[in-house]
Amino acid sequence: MSKSERPTVFQPEQTSLRVTLLVFSGCSVMCVASAVDPLRAANRITGETRFDYRFVSMTGDPAVTTCGLPIAVSGRFDPVEPTDMLVVIAGFGTQNYATAALLAGLRRAARSARAVGGVEAGTWLVARAGLLEGRSATTHWEDMEDFSAAFPGTDVRPDRYVIDGPIFTSGGAAPTFDLMLHLVRSRLGMAVALDVASVFIYDQTRAATDAQPLVSLGRLQGYDPRLAQAIRLMEAHVDQPLTVAAIARRSGVTPRTLEMIFRRSIGETPGAYYLRLRLNAARKLVTDTRVSMADIAERTGFSSTAAFSRAFSRAFREAPTRLRRR
Repeated sequence: MSKSERPTVFQPEQTSLRVTLLVFSGCSVMCVASAVDPLRAANRITGETRFDYRFVSMTGDPAVTTCGLPIAVSGRFDPVEPTDMLVVIAGFGTQNYATAALLAGLRRAARSARAVGGVEAGTWLVARAGLLEGRSATTHWEDMEDFSAAFPGTDVRPDRYVIDGPIFTSGGAAPTFDLMLHLVRSRLGMAVALDVASVFIYDQTRAATDAQPLVSLGRLQGYDPRLAQAIRLMEAHVDQPLTVAAIARRSGVTPRTLEMIFRRSIGETPGAYYLRLRLNAARKLVTDTRVSMADIAERTGFSSTAAFSRAFSRAFREAPTRLRRR
């Protein structure tokens, strides 16, 4: 049976699903937890091993997450080891992990597994193995532009998660939780999925195709929709900043009212918050990518590299070039 003919894992089944989680040092512990805890909870709720999961790494050593917590593994990644679903979880340093042996192993595993996918930066490894060519996919919003340029044969979407045939991709920790809840719901039904969500008091109602936000507002959207709308406008125009007056007009308030809302809710003016949002986005590009300072300045709405460097240095007390070197 060819890969395209294999039944999807996202369908009602009573048999246990074998899930292999390939973890790399530099990943987020929240991504790891989001990938495995819904499956663990489903097993506990049903009283059966509906998801037979295990952790592996390339070396067989524990993967150290960004917060310093190690993830214990059962052994090395073996591409010929039978599995139904392979989940690649990575974060910082993926360029160092994309060895010929790993990419060949991912391709080999994909020939027999029913589903293969990447979580956050794990998408880069899946793409470098050639598994996303001609498919739709997503990755973390910080990497979206660079990912699209690196893999022009992939239809890159800003969705929370994407399932395209036997390949799935997720943009980060919360979208991965959504993805795994979808897996539980697809296989075991809505009642079990609701019970799993209730274990974690998880009440987000997000569709896979919902766009990934730059700013996660959480419950804030329920308290002041005008503030939420203003912040959404700001994050949608990081590269070409709107004036505060334009943001107020689109949010249906006067500039004075908008300033009052921001001062009451956040403790600073709309302009100050907008600048901080842009500079935080710039700092992530400085530390996490190799994008040039000129491109970072352009992407975050500064008129020149010099203007960007001055604003960055004032905010973080360190020039962006020095921060990158350090």
